[in-house]
Amino acid sequence: MIRNYLKTAWRNLWKNKAFSLINILGLAMGLACSLLIFLWVQDETQMDAFHANGKQLYVIIHRAYFDHKKAAGYSTPGLLAEELKKDIPEVIYATQFSWNQDHTFKVGDKILKLNGTYASPDYFKMFSFHLLEGKPASALSTPTSLAISKKMADNFFGSPQQAIGKTIKYENQKNFTITAVFDDPPKNSSLQHEFIVNWYTFLDENSWTKDWGNNGPMTFFQIRKDANPVLIDKKLTHFLDNLDKGQQKGKFYSELGMQPFAERYLHDHFTDDKVDGGRIGYVHLFSIIAVFILLIACINFMNLTTARSLKRAREIGVRKVVGAMRPMLIRQFLGESLLLTSIAVLFSVILMALLLPLFNQVTGKQISLPFDQPIFWFELLGLTLITGIVAGSYPALFLSSFKPVKVLKGALKMTSGVVIFRKGLVVFQFVLSVVLIISTIIITRQVNYVENQNLGYDRENLIYIPLEGDLAPKYDLFKNELSRMGGIQEVTRTTDVPTNIQNSTGGVDWDGKDPNINIQFTQASVGYNFVNTLKLKLLQGRDFSKDYPTDSAGYLVNEAALKRIGYKDPIGKRLTFWGKKGTIIGLLKDYHIASLQQAIVPLVLRLDEKATWGNALIRTKPGQTKLALASMEKLCKQLNPNFQFSYYFSDEQYQKLYNNEQVVSKLSNVFASLAIIISCLGLLGLAMFTAEQRVKEIGIRKVLGAGLISLFSLLSSEFLILVGIALLIASPLAWYGMDKWLQNYAYHTVVEWWIFALAAIIALLITVLTISFQTIKAALVNPVKSLRSE
Repeated sequence: MIRNYLKTAWRNLWKNKAFSLINILGLAMGLACSLLIFLWVQDETQMDAFHANGKQLYVIIHRAYFDHKKAAGYSTPGLLAEELKKDIPEVIYATQFSWNQDHTFKVGDKILKLNGTYASPDYFKMFSFHLLEGKPASALSTPTSLAISKKMADNFFGSPQQAIGKTIKYENQKNFTITAVFDDPPKNSSLQHEFIVNWYTFLDENSWTKDWGNNGPMTFFQIRKDANPVLIDKKLTHFLDNLDKGQQKGKFYSELGMQPFAERYLHDHFTDDKVDGGRIGYVHLFSIIAVFILLIACINFMNLTTARSLKRAREIGVRKVVGAMRPMLIRQFLGESLLLTSIAVLFSVILMALLLPLFNQVTGKQISLPFDQPIFWFELLGLTLITGIVAGSYPALFLSSFKPVKVLKGALKMTSGVVIFRKGLVVFQFVLSVVLIISTIIITRQVNYVENQNLGYDRENLIYIPLEGDLAPKYDLFKNELSRMGGIQEVTRTTDVPTNIQNSTGGVDWDGKDPNINIQFTQASVGYNFVNTLKLKLLQGRDFSKDYPTDSAGYLVNEAALKRIGYKDPIGKRLTFWGKKGTIIGLLKDYHIASLQQAIVPLVLRLDEKATWGNALIRTKPGQTKLALASMEKLCKQLNPNFQFSYYFSDEQYQKLYNNEQVVSKLSNVFASLAIIISCLGLLGLAMFTAEQRVKEIGIRKVLGAGLISLFSLLSSEFLILVGIALLIASPLAWYGMDKWLQNYAYHTVVEWWIFALAAIIALLITVLTISFQTIKAALVNPVKSLRSE
């Protein structure tokens, strides 16, 4: 029986090659696209899933209440981990963890700059990073301890075994002993590091973290298996009350909360004091797109199969006359659907293997096809069954319902319900496609908007060099030498790069300040000539200058800061910063210091030419960047021989703020194009069938004098009306969804009417182009041939 079903199914596929090819190609493309997305979604959702203690690992959330506002994030006091273990019995391990930084290491004559972090002694007890050498308890236990990756060990010593116990120089200042070598972190780890420095060193280098009123590093902790997270969360709420003496209820105070560590990667965005999305939004978005594309491919199959049902009506009638029951026919048609789907799955896997390298390049992933994992084959089998049954269910039920008497008399006609259903599928298919088209246009416009937005400073030809090693103490010499070199236009310094100033403080005072409000000001220290180097716009006052010795107590503020301060004429007015009295010397026009997702915040800039860290900001002359870089490298090697020369372009660093948006934009373009192609394949198949069904009608109309244009209009009008209905439904849906997405940005593009008009033109033009060949071909057929059987 099964063999007979397969033979019949194969004969039908082979007999209708064009329709079979369209069906298989549409399904294969839809499946390949959906499978790629599902692999990406699986990779995202499995991030950090390898930790043995994953269910007991948590991260601290710090909630701050100030200026009648709520805010939350992962920044915590630098001494919190040890206090958690002391005061909360359910906490068995806790570790601080800093942000990743580049640091320079030296062994003999070999110098390398690598990326890593700092952590407390409990780090390797909590997280499942396999130690090739050393023990978790002693890996970070002393002020000279250093844990390095296998890659770093191989680079410096040849192997992990050769590295353990050896001495390595850190930042050309301090000797560390390598106490552990860990295997390179897997790609599905959100914590990536080539080395980990002990926490004692971090506290020495950042004394501000010892103050309970300052926040910066993250805090991870592990609880007992029998502990109740709800009770621990309650204990954390007021944990800082007796530790942070600067808190004032009603004015400024902090609370702590907790989040499962496994959720942090996908849920790291905060609205007010609550976790509110993050990368999980992209997971949901692309999951929906994958389902959309698969549905479009399935709809193609349903439409083409039901459209061609009249061709198989006699076969079904004969089968029923000789005793075939309806369940038997349903099984046969479902079998044909599953056979076609299986062929499509085979082609989709081949297509997916070909496209995967490009997909990885676009997404920045390293996904591979898991052919060696049984679960992959079970998932593929499940997808084949689901797709085959979904795509074949309606055709199977519809075809098996034919009455043999009507069929064999030739009186079978499509009922209005069947026609409406088929048209509804076409409309639904194009609704999904048009939503993707409109969404893609808006996403692309937003990406272009953020990339080309005037930030308030000129990021072109702007380079920054880390002031590390001897460059910080020799900054004056470094600056003077650079200023005399070719290709250099301006030189200044700053503690924070212009694209990402995150440090904030409430320690700002002025005349008339409301004592009951604590306003947070973003702050950074800069050097002379900062305004000119960045090409900022001064609304009042002047830049920091050597000609004014009192500038050491002078401050630059932006418009947002002045609005909160309230001075009508700010120049020369008092401003006290961290207890240091001074005056406002300049008012800057607001400029962006972070992603456009964030609104411009109050900013205070202070002068500090003697800071022991930070970056040199260098503006090169247009067209002379290459000459300037050569000069910088030569000078850096001369003044700072124990460090590698490193530099960063400001415009490239700005682009990195929008890596996610750029990936979404590229993928949206690809997926929208695929959805349109798949929809057009179905449309082409329907156009072919319609022309075939109406061949005699066309012949009669031509005999009666109908021209090419009128025949083209006759055959295409139905499809254009359906696409028009789809446009009317899709436009408000797309507007609603994209308007919500744009609300994630404080500054965003405007959704204008012409976007919907453009989407309509694209959809209608594609429809006309798709069906034009087949309709014109049918209209040009000689009526003698089409009517010869009459």
